[in-house]
Amino acid sequence: MGLSPPLSAACWATRPGAAASEGCFGVPIPPPPGDVGPGFAPAMSFRKVVRQSKFRHVFGQPVKTEQCYDDIRVSRVTWDSTFCAVNPSFVAIIVEASGGGAFLVLPLHKTGRIDKSYPTVCGHTGPVLDIEWCPHNDHVIASGSEDCTVMVWQVPEGGLVQPLTEPVVVMEGHSKRVGIIAWHPSTRNVLLSAGCDNVVLIWNVGTGEELYRLEGMHPDLIYSVSWSRDGSRFCTACKDKSVRVIDPRRGTVLLEKERAHEGARPMRAIFLADGKIFTTGFSRMSERQLALWDTENLEEPMGLQELDSSNGALLPFYDPDTNVVYVCGKGDSSIRYFEITEEPPYIHFLNTFTSKEPQRGMGWMPKRGLDVSKCEIARFYKLHERKCEPIIMTVPRKSDLFQDDLYPDTAGPDPALEAEEWVAGQTAGPLLVSLRQAYVPSKQRELKVNRHSLLHDGRSAPTATATASAAPAPTAPSSRLSAPPALSTGTGSPAAGGRLDEVLQEVAALRALVAEQGQRIARLEEQLSRLENGHV
Repeated sequence: MGLSPPLSAACWATRPGAAASEGCFGVPIPPPPGDVGPGFAPAMSFRKVVRQSKFRHVFGQPVKTEQCYDDIRVSRVTWDSTFCAVNPSFVAIIVEASGGGAFLVLPLHKTGRIDKSYPTVCGHTGPVLDIEWCPHNDHVIASGSEDCTVMVWQVPEGGLVQPLTEPVVVMEGHSKRVGIIAWHPSTRNVLLSAGCDNVVLIWNVGTGEELYRLEGMHPDLIYSVSWSRDGSRFCTACKDKSVRVIDPRRGTVLLEKERAHEGARPMRAIFLADGKIFTTGFSRMSERQLALWDTENLEEPMGLQELDSSNGALLPFYDPDTNVVYVCGKGDSSIRYFEITEEPPYIHFLNTFTSKEPQRGMGWMPKRGLDVSKCEIARFYKLHERKCEPIIMTVPRKSDLFQDDLYPDTAGPDPALEAEEWVAGQTAGPLLVSLRQAYVPSKQRELKVNRHSLLHDGRSAPTATATASAAPAPTAPSSRLSAPPALSTGTGSPAAGGRLDEVLQEVAALRALVAEQGQRIARLEEQLSRLENGHV
């Protein structure tokens, strides 16, 4: 008996005289999902398979060997820290040291082999566990150590020429080792430290005084601390598997989510720009997880993803400008990145950068230190056993013009508040700067410490409050925005009037030149477009 010919696609859909929902053997065909009536009209609208995102093609590229930092003895201490801190001027790396704790501070341009005799920052008597650059002064760095102290250091211009053994200020308040350091994102001279005594301390670095002591909130070891965007709250991840949101000025726990991740291994929590919380941890079956939480409702996560069954702690790095989270596992050889959006499933996987060597730690460059001309949206400093390797993340673009969608205004180096204003209850987000002109910060000023307590003084502003400012103290709040000085229009001397005319003429000439160059760029881009499309 011969085989009957295969049924045609039309026969599978409908036969003549049959109902639209009836098959060729009279068997009813179930309507497609979402179809509310007979027929297949909705089935003809094809769904997008791939979600559109400008970051979908982000790719990572390690730099050439000669641009790495070689022959560095990276610390072997067993602590889930990044071991590396980066800013637009320096890279700092915690290293092995005999008889105490030390870390290297290298100018970014000092690549290649680092001599063993290169000077270090070596004032701690125990191993250094965490370091972080001040966001408002590229020459000030804080460190926490097993010797139970927090130290703040002023790095000289150009880097170290001799070992730095004298910190600007030493802050003693923890009874056990200090494993977490976090500067306030928008207030000058406010620093948070967390120790293995389960205590969180808030310091005024300018006076060396303890502002707030938060104890009794964590029954076990604190794994991570992250400030909110405006610095009014911070969230913590604790060994008791709970994530807490804390108001340091009121000294209260605002929110608490128990068993955020079921696993017993370390977890981390970070605040996102919109107030949500992103966590990394482990499931009960020791699978690594990512979760997104809405602080309005912590009952269930907004999104939960399982990655793999490796045992290294996941370190999240968050870019608030693009809402992209980069996840690096200690001991892994990859960096995964995800985009956080408002639509489900909220956590969207973008891509993975993979290399051969596992990472011992990772540094993260602030946005103002990136090369905007190459569409660089992130730069990591990956620690190997004996070297530090920069990894550049870029978004491929054909145009050489400034990409506004990739570079919205980002946090600049100028603080929005002084320490005494924040203590008085004021709150403000970071002051933003544009990267269009490859933003260059103004000259840094030396950090000086005045041992004068703000809390015990009834005056609102001390007579000599120390600062780590990026510029001289402003005379009015509006001057913090680094606006150009206004030209005087009053009746001044004839010389002043002549100088004003010269400045106005120069401004007019520059504007004309900019307009002319803009027209030339438009013509060249039009010619380039014609060439690319085959129209000669």
